[in-house]
Amino acid sequence: MLVTLRDIPADAEIASHQLLLRGGFVRRVTTGIYAYMPLMWKVLQKITSIIQEEMDAKGCLQTLLPQLQPSELWKETGRWQGYTAGEGIMFHLKDRQERELGLGPTHEEVITNIAGEILRSYKQLPVNLYQIQTKFRDEIRPRFGLMRSREFIMKDGYSFHTNEANLKSTYLDMDNAYKRIFMRCGLQTVAVDADSGAIGGAASQEFMVTAESGEDMILISTDKKYSANQEKAISEPIKAKPLAKGEPSLIETPKQTSIDSLCSIQGFDSSQIVKVLLLVAHLENGENQPLLISIRGDQELNEIKLINVFTQKTGKNIIAINSITNDQLSSQGLTQIPFGYIGPDLNDSFLNGAKTWNNKFLRFADLTAATLESFVCGANKEGKHLNFMTWKHLGGLPEKVDIRKAKAGDSCIHDTNQKLEERRGIEVGHIFQLGRKYSKALNATFTNQSGIEEPFWMGCYGIGVSRLAQAAVEQNHDESGIIWPITIAPFEVIVVVANNKESIQVELGEKIYSELIANGIDTLLDDRAERAGVKFKDADLIGIPWRIVVGRDADSGKVELVQRSDRTAELMNHASAIQKLSKEIQQAKDLSISQPL
Repeated sequence: MLVTLRDIPADAEIASHQLLLRGGFVRRVTTGIYAYMPLMWKVLQKITSIIQEEMDAKGCLQTLLPQLQPSELWKETGRWQGYTAGEGIMFHLKDRQERELGLGPTHEEVITNIAGEILRSYKQLPVNLYQIQTKFRDEIRPRFGLMRSREFIMKDGYSFHTNEANLKSTYLDMDNAYKRIFMRCGLQTVAVDADSGAIGGAASQEFMVTAESGEDMILISTDKKYSANQEKAISEPIKAKPLAKGEPSLIETPKQTSIDSLCSIQGFDSSQIVKVLLLVAHLENGENQPLLISIRGDQELNEIKLINVFTQKTGKNIIAINSITNDQLSSQGLTQIPFGYIGPDLNDSFLNGAKTWNNKFLRFADLTAATLESFVCGANKEGKHLNFMTWKHLGGLPEKVDIRKAKAGDSCIHDTNQKLEERRGIEVGHIFQLGRKYSKALNATFTNQSGIEEPFWMGCYGIGVSRLAQAAVEQNHDESGIIWPITIAPFEVIVVVANNKESIQVELGEKIYSELIANGIDTLLDDRAERAGVKFKDADLIGIPWRIVVGRDADSGKVELVQRSDRTAELMNHASAIQKLSKEIQQAKDLSISQPL
């Protein structure tokens, strides 16, 4: 069943989404929900098969966990509120007995609970379990087709260990296995340090397919020895331009509420300014904590780093962070604040009488601001800034933390002669060292060699299977359509009968098709009652790696052999074409398996 579209669908923003819709691989059912049509299902099955082979090679065991999960397990780990309240991504419901259930976006709670019941002794460990199934996430803004959808196919795995060293060993095994999986799928990926996010854990690494349409910003050192998601990246910022020495003074800066306007009118450099951000953190326990953040004027706040620092310092989890506005201050019954002129020493008294907020700021200074010896900052008065200020004059330095976004042009920590460069990336895999976060919360324990019960050490390993399929298209296409890597293509060869009214062409086409199938080559026969040009365009669009055209030379037994990737074409005897295809396809498959990492 091949139903293609000539026009680009209006709601498809990026090339891969457009091509999958036009090629009939997927059909949109509603926002963020797609049906996988036969061609796409074959792609997904081939990806799945590669994953299974590599997981089996590492001794992993496949299972299938329930999609419906009881809220009690999520409440025990403290994640229910964060995943369901406000902008939480978990679809949740109540059954007829009023019991709360969630549709699984991930399965740490369920698998840890099961492991705690069946893995009782150190003699049973380590164990590495995985599944491949549909996941659900209530995305705020589903977009880009399968890249950010509300229902998707995912491989997720979970390992259980007696100690941290064993966990780290398995983590490295999974790193190796994932690199092989992506290589075998024909993808060029970059492994980057990543933030663990809501999953948690001591360390994590993302696997990114580099593409201009990628939603993630990744930073890579010029020597390729360091790479990280921007949320996690660390670097040495460009040095600040020293401020001329002088006594602290108040300066008039009317209508100069932005860094740009302050610099252009007063002649300052943005690196000489301490900008202050006023935020409120909404916590899982219901608290609302105002934050006062100081950062150098030429730098940007990394909200993920801030959330991690906050959790580390307070032991409390943040659901969301928002900028404070004067409208919000009014709703709290608080005095208006001169935004654009706020200084690091804004007094806690501004929060007196707040209705639902804590009445003291939690203050942090990014390292870029903390290391300035003299700087410009707001004076907490409309139209006024302070010049030649020091932290001593402001009453002391807030707690120093790294909460800035690393960016292109920064020097690398491992070698300051190396610079960071920007790339866009699509995340297709993520591995985590979870440690004991979930096993402690769910009291999932085993008996160690000394006869003492202790929590498991755990790892978590995910691959977005349906996302990987679309990422392969984003990385492998041209103006005419998809160019599938041979290992995950829905078919390896398409036999196109140019004119199905010519019996010689039809007979030869069917003969070639049968011989290719007999040789174990996954083949599609296009003998539709369509013009040859339409068939050729469809073949290019759906991206089958090899095409055999049975046309006007059929009566002499000759066919045209075309390679989709570079469009090279060769006229040859049909038997030679079959022989060449068998050799080329087998070599490509063997190379994908044997190629060193």
